[in-house]
Amino acid sequence: MIELSDWTTEPFLDEVREVLRAAEAQDGRPEVDPAGPLPREFAGGWHLLARRDGVPAGYLHLDVDGDAHGRQVAELVVRPGHRRHGVGAALTRALVERAAAGFRVWAHGDHPGAAALAAKLGLGRQRELLVLHVDADSATWPEPVLRNDIRLRTFVPAQDEEAVIAVNARAFDWHPEQGALTVAELRDEERQAWFDPAGFFLAEDDRQRVTGFHWTKVHDPVAGRFGGEPVGEVYVVGVDPATQGGGLGKALTLAGLRYLRSRGLRQVILYVEGDNAAALAVYEKLGFTRFETDVQYGQ
Repeated sequence: MIELSDWTTEPFLDEVREVLRAAEAQDGRPEVDPAGPLPREFAGGWHLLARRDGVPAGYLHLDVDGDAHGRQVAELVVRPGHRRHGVGAALTRALVERAAAGFRVWAHGDHPGAAALAAKLGLGRQRELLVLHVDADSATWPEPVLRNDIRLRTFVPAQDEEAVIAVNARAFDWHPEQGALTVAELRDEERQAWFDPAGFFLAEDDRQRVTGFHWTKVHDPVAGRFGGEPVGEVYVVGVDPATQGGGLGKALTLAGLRYLRSRGLRQVILYVEGDNAAALAVYEKLGFTRFETDVQYGQ
């Protein structure tokens, strides 16, 4: 029997972590701290827990603040071993009843079951986020080429936050999530164990203005994903629109890729919008191929 908790602003932390860690063990994500707070995508908002025969079996998070376009966004996770038993359907029906019109819900991995459930509930495929992958050992990544008035340096904590956020806001004013990043959120990220300023590259012009950045990330090994090896990520590449067109984005990307490889990482991933043809063309030339697809469904 499936039972849903009441919606709450305070999650049943131990049971939710149990669901998320079980999903991570099989799917490789979400990345969950065994004892710390939930990942940032589950912060705030409303929480709903599903139990099946008394066992924590699924979890639904609804971000009521929404994305940069004002749409509420949900994350839904069903615990392995409880999938295809109606848990996801029960949580999705509760979401449809609760969420504001125009909401979106993520389906990570583009599973056929998620597509079938979405169709049954009248939710259409609204957005694709592609996960691209490259084998760093076999890729050819030349030295970055910069204009004479541009130099690269690394991020300095407590100095560069405002400059990076200003460029980020201009570069991603169209993006549902990234463009809304704040200085406070960036500083929160700096406190995470994975944060590495040596892998956070800034482009600076001859007037010492930040014109672009490449923020890399290294993920710890996860069983069953990427052969159980640590994996690098092209986390965010942002270029001020006023300086686009001179190859700065490619140069920043190369600097970060070469750094990740220098750390001994053999695999690198990145996330890119499925309809961003220009970015896809750049990444394909750098050796990236499609690995996974995340989908947002909505009304």
